[in-house]
Amino acid sequence: MKQKFNIITSTCVPLPLENVDTDQIIPARFLKATTKEGFGENLFRDWRYDKQGNKIDSFVLNDPTYSGQVLVAGKNFGSGSSREHAAWAIADYGFRVVVSSFFADIHKNNELNNFVLPVVVSEPFLKELFDSIAADPKTEVVVNLPEQTITNKATGKSENFEINTYKKHCLMNGLDDIDFLVENKDKIEAWENKNEI
Repeated sequence: MKQKFNIITSTCVPLPLENVDTDQIIPARFLKATTKEGFGENLFRDWRYDKQGNKIDSFVLNDPTYSGQVLVAGKNFGSGSSREHAAWAIADYGFRVVVSSFFADIHKNNELNNFVLPVVVSEPFLKELFDSIAADPKTEVVVNLPEQTITNKATGKSENFEINTYKKHCLMNGLDDIDFLVENKDKIEAWENKNEI
């Protein structure tokens, strides 16, 4: 899942539901695995499949009309338990960006730690984006991490988004926390040698 993030232009998958919690993102019965692979097939499992395991055609991930690397979700995405598996499932499915007007803090950090960019936009921008996608499922957004902007290509409107400087550096360079420490090993050792007690 490690990959450098710069500028992504993509169509969107709309999920205009508020208060989507981590149990809805990845149900608890799928949390036994200890590796990150394979979770994507159970992303939103109980909304994608009925009790017999048949696809629910009306759910957006089963609708071939919509595709892309960007999930556009309603307000308060990722609430509930702190399970990192929810971010694993989003990343493993192939989403690089999740757009919402509000994220639960722990889930937001879990996404960043798994190379998924959570983009917080205003409610009017989010509504307009949902409207654009409804009018034309081929609507694209441009997510520019260096400039910290998201643009709805259908309307030309852009907004800036916030991101922690450290996490921005890690995303742009494809680094997790361990990679970052290894990258700075010489600086760390030099500081330790200089500040020996």
